Order: sequence, then structure tokens, then C-alpha cells
Amino acid sequence: MKNILKYFTFFALFFGAYNSLAGQPMPWQMTFQKAATPLMENIDHLHNFLMIILFGVVVVVLGLLTYVCLRFNAKVNPIPNKFSHNVLIEVIWTIIPAIILVIIAIPSFRSLYYAEKIPTADLTVKVVGYQWYWHYDYPDHGNFGFDSYMLPDDKSSLRLLEVDNRVVIPAGKVVEFLITGADVIHSFAVPAFGVKKDAIPGKVNSVWVKVDKPGIYYGQCSELCGVNHGFMPIAVEVVTEEEFEAWVKSKRPATEAAALTAPVKE
Repeated sequence: MKNILKYFTFFALFFGAYNSLAGQPMPWQMTFQKAATPLMENIDHLHNFLMIILFGVVVVVLGLLTYVCLRFNAKVNPIPNKFSHNVLIEVIWTIIPAIILVIIAIPSFRSLYYAEKIPTADLTVKVVGYQWYWHYDYPDHGNFGFDSYMLPDDKSSLRLLEVDNRVVIPAGKVVEFLITGADVIHSFAVPAFGVKKDAIPGKVNSVWVKVDKPGIYYGQCSELCGVNHGFMPIAVEVVTEEEFEAWVKSKRPATEAAALTAPVKE
């Protein structure tokens, strides 16, 4: 009984830590990070659906292989059958995979359409990939911007993930990221958001997110972009709307902030 309680406590602590640290990878993690956006929830559902189909296909194929090995081995069937083909079997193994592909395609295209159809954004953030850091601009808030570099190991508890300047967005709002590259191709990827978009020089790609739960979500450049490719982390901090407005005021130039807060003269 004590051992059962120990195992129960271990799993409770493990999954509790998983939920609290859902925006970052965990040691020995073999599953997706906990979904933080509707996009990632769709990907989760599609993945689970595909795993069910995959499991069924594996079971059927293993069953057929087992049957063939037992039914047509040399001991049971010393005189082998001599035939070149079987029309019925060929029709079956052509039609059934085609039906399975159609079943897979329907939710796949639905998820793809949902990801590509960007709703009206409450906030736009421009993302520019450089060798080897990210630059963020907020065109809806005076077009202020900043660079984001990875922190060295001695200044961060999260190796290769923490940055000096996090990109900050408000919770519960639709945020559109406009993504491009300044030198070579990079890729803006945040697993908990279900987002991975190439940053291509001369082209602007867009992706949207809507995160309801405040927290810090981490990602990395996911396109080989040079010798320091592995040192381009992404840190997105999701805060309340009030905290976001306060953060914006702290980031804007003092003169601009003063002009925005000054009373309008009639």
C-alpha cells in the first residue's frame, strides 16, 4: 500500500510539474508540450486521431503477418500454392488505404485551414530573425522595438532558452506575428503554441496565436541558420491586459509616453 501511495505521489508531482512548466521542455519528455493555443489543441486532437488509426493499421498488418506465417509455413503447407495474383486482394489493399487516406485528409485540411485563416488581430508583432538573435517590433504601439539575445548559462536557470528581452503579449487576445528574416532563413517556433513559421529574407509570413493562460512559453529557431543556430531561443511572456499596457509604457521612449498620456487641449 505504501509503495502504491509513493507511485501515486510521484505521478501527481510529475504531472503537476508538467502543467506548471507547460511552456518549456522537460527532461525525458516524449509527448507534446501542453497546448496553450487553439492551434495547438487542434494539432493535439489530430495527432491523437492519427495515432488511433495508426494503431489499428499496425494491429491488422501484424495479424495478417502472423496468419500468413502460421498458415503458409513449410510444415503446415509443404506443397506451396502456385498463383501469380489475386484480383480481389489487390482491389481490397488498394481501396482500403485510399479510404484511410481520405479519412485522414479531412481533419488534416480542416486543421490547416484553421491555422491559415487569420482572424482579426488585436495586436500585431513584427519578428525579424538575425544571425543569431531575434528582433521584435510593435507597430500598433508606436513601432517601438528591441533585440532579444540568449542569456549565458551563468545568468539563466534554463539553458539555451532564457533571453534578456522577452516578447510580451496580452492573454486572451488574438496576436498576429509578422515574420521575416534579415540575412538567412530562420524559423520562429514555439511548441506550446503549435507555431513554426519560416523567417525568409524578402518575404513576410504570418501566424496567429491566442493564449488564455498567462505564463512564459519558450521556443527556438528551428531552421539551420549557421554556426550559432542553437543559440537563438524565443521567450514569449503572456500577461494580463493591464500588465501589458504597463509594459508597453515602460518600453516606449519617454517623450512618446508623455505625449500619449498628456491631456488633449481643446
